[in-house]
Amino acid sequence: MSVKEKGKGFLGEFKEFIARGNVVDMAVGVIIGGAFGKISTSLVNDIVMPLVSMLTGGIDFTTWKWVLKAAVGETPEVAVNFGLFLATILDFIIVAFAVFCMIKVINAMRRKKEEAPAPAPDPEPSAEEKLLTEIRDLLKK
Repeated sequence: MSVKEKGKGFLGEFKEFIARGNVVDMAVGVIIGGAFGKISTSLVNDIVMPLVSMLTGGIDFTTWKWVLKAAVGETPEVAVNFGLFLATILDFIIVAFAVFCMIKVINAMRRKKEEAPAPAPDPEPSAEEKLLTEIRDLLKK
């Protein structure tokens, strides 16, 4: 680390961090991820779980729970809501699969870019061109 880098201070380092393109890309990813999370949650809750419920004879998984202590008067019940947990796991699997597919496409595009042939180097000048170049250089002197 150079003396100049040591003298940046906290605000200088923060400014450098924010100015990087990766931070902006990460922020966009978080925003898109949040929106995609809502879509996948709706997919699980509004489409997948009703279909699973229909296939299992009308059982609603989101209501599955293990009651530890029943409600008494104003005191609510204490329960382990494992049906909601199963729906959340399904939601996670859908999001993970979508991210996997997206990364797979990005990696394929990168491979194609890397495999693209580099432009051919200029061919070696012929003996005649070398001789003419030498003559030109001698005439300049």
